[in-house]
This record gives sequence, structure tokens and C-alpha cells, in this order.
Amino acid sequence: MKVLVVGANGQIGKQLVKQLQNSDEHTVRALVRKEEQAEELKKKGVDAVIANLEGSKNSIVKAAKGCEAVIFTAGSGGSTGPDKTLLVDLDGAIKTAEAAEEAGAERFVIVSALQANNRANWSEKIRHYYAAKHYADRMLETSNLNYTIVRPGGLLNEVGTGKVKIAENLEERGSVSREDVAKVVVASLTEENTFKRGFDLVSGDTAVEEALKTLS
Repeated sequence: MKVLVVGANGQIGKQLVKQLQNSDEHTVRALVRKEEQAEELKKKGVDAVIANLEGSKNSIVKAAKGCEAVIFTAGSGGSTGPDKTLLVDLDGAIKTAEAAEEAGAERFVIVSALQANNRANWSEKIRHYYAAKHYADRMLETSNLNYTIVRPGGLLNEVGTGKVKIAENLEERGSVSREDVAKVVVASLTEENTFKRGFDLVSGDTAVEEALKTLS
């Protein structure tokens, strides 16, 4: 499966590109914002394209052409204001889903946030971020795409364990390594038990593949 990673220069995005590049099952195309980012990826043998999520949808459609799946893991980052969160995490995600449909990519996996689906559990400090994730996810659910919504807890830069805890509703707070988030996303691409559904994700004691197969 040829997979477009949107947000390929981000911390989860870099893990995704690495794992997909090393996969026997998939090939990767990386979408980034800057020419120098694309050049760096190309030096590593990665097919890289440039598009701005705040710009024209047509550039994303062009980037997604020939891909069977799209992974959205882009974000405005913690140093920007609510305006950028709306433009990237919300409108950028919706625009990418629309572009994926137009380009003929049927599979779409989005990286959201733990309990983004449950307003009662949103963090007061970053409610705008949770609102952006919430409505991007809801719009994705109304699309014709075969989607999966992965909602990880607090993100860590630790080496992944390959073991997680997932459920459609995990109200307890938790964290997970970015490497393990990427493993879950890649495994979800072909795991039918994740099709047309969303789930929360934190570190746990169950191997990624088993956790996804037993998700209920």
C-alpha cells in the first residue's frame, strides 16, 4: 500500500516515515511544508512532496495522487496560538480528508488526542486544541473514507515498548511513546478491526497487533 504521511516532519511523522520505509508491506510518500525538509528526506531515499495545509486543497490532492492511504499527523505545535490550531489541526485535517477522497485514496488514519470525542474530559488549558481535534474527527466520520481515528494520551520521546492499551473509551489519563503511536497507526492501516472507528491509546501490556485485533 502506498501511504502519504501528512506532517512527515513532525515527531510522530518522522517515526511513521521510518517505519513505513522499512516495511515490506507499504511504501511511503512524505508531505512537508518546506523545500529543505523535502530535500533532506530525498537524501534518505524517501519520496517527498511539498504542500501547505493552509494553502490550496489542490496541492494536497496532487500530493495524494497514486496513494491508497493517507495518514494525517500534522499539527500547529504548542508554540502557536489558537488561530493556527484552527487552520492546521481543524481545517488542515478536513481539507486533507477532502483531498484524499478527490485523489482516490480510500484509507485514512488520523492522529487525534485522548478523549477528544468526550467534551467532559477536555483539558481546560487547551480546549481550543481539543475542539479542533473533535470536529476534525467528526467531519472525517461523515466522509466516504475508510477511516481510523487514533487518540493517543500524553506523547513521550521514549523508545517504544511495542505494548499498548487501547479502548474506544479510556477515561483515565495516560501517556505513550511517539514510536508506539506510529506502530499503532501503521498496524491500523490493514487491521480491519480498526476500520470506521476511533479509539484511545496509552502505554500498556498488550502487543500492538493483538491490542488492535481485540479492540471492542
